[in-house]
Amino acid sequence: MLFDTTLERTIDTVMLYIPAIIVASSVFIIWLISVKIKDASIADIWWGPGFAIIAWSAGLSSGTFTTRHILAASLLTIWGLRLATYIGGRNLGHAEDSRYQAMRGDSPHFWWVSLFQVFLLQGALQLLIAVPIYAIASSGAPMNAWDLVGSFVVLAGITTEGLADMQLAAFKCDKSNKGKVMRQGLWGWSRHPNYFGNALMWLGFGLMGFAADGPVWLWCGPVIMWFLLLKVSGVSMLESTIVDRRPAYRDYINEVSSFIPMPPRKPAQTEEPK
Repeated sequence: MLFDTTLERTIDTVMLYIPAIIVASSVFIIWLISVKIKDASIADIWWGPGFAIIAWSAGLSSGTFTTRHILAASLLTIWGLRLATYIGGRNLGHAEDSRYQAMRGDSPHFWWVSLFQVFLLQGALQLLIAVPIYAIASSGAPMNAWDLVGSFVVLAGITTEGLADMQLAAFKCDKSNKGKVMRQGLWGWSRHPNYFGNALMWLGFGLMGFAADGPVWLWCGPVIMWFLLLKVSGVSMLESTIVDRRPAYRDYINEVSSFIPMPPRKPAQTEEPK
């Protein structure tokens, strides 16, 4: 058992074995495919469905499927399949994502290095971020109001992320928008509404884990996800060079919230020469 000594709440570590074995096996097979086709981008397609597989396999490990667990696993499945369809449609048939191309260029043995730096690392992060799901799967506590709040937040996050992706895809499909900055719909209130939606979703799962009487440290999962989205592979990484490529993005930064949706600020007034 893993214990929260203050609140005497536990998660059965035995329950983690099956998800860990399935995730490790899956990412290894996907890595082999990526080596064959020379495209590590397929790791991104696995990200969403991987969490759904973790959720359902955690139920197999615990030996029970409570209403709370079925609800959480179903929501993760809806989100995972939607995200995989979106990323797959965007990536398959196109060149490898520029992030992985850069990594490939920096390492002459990327085919081997990618197993650890991309695929196994991603699998380990999935298992760690999914801590609230383990709490949900191992709990026999009855459902309560926090489950409703958490489910609503999860649905809001899934909807926000899906709508943002749909709006961005439609914007990119219009050839007249090439080189322009997307400022329509949700993107007029947040520079990264898709990431905000994802963060909101994991906050909701944290609330459901709290409702399941999970230990306090279950929040490390949502916190890690928020940190990745804000400081590692999300906002910071995307905006590190975008101003150099798109000067108009500087105005976008000055006027639109980076993450949490807010009404856009008015453009700065330039003083006319006298």
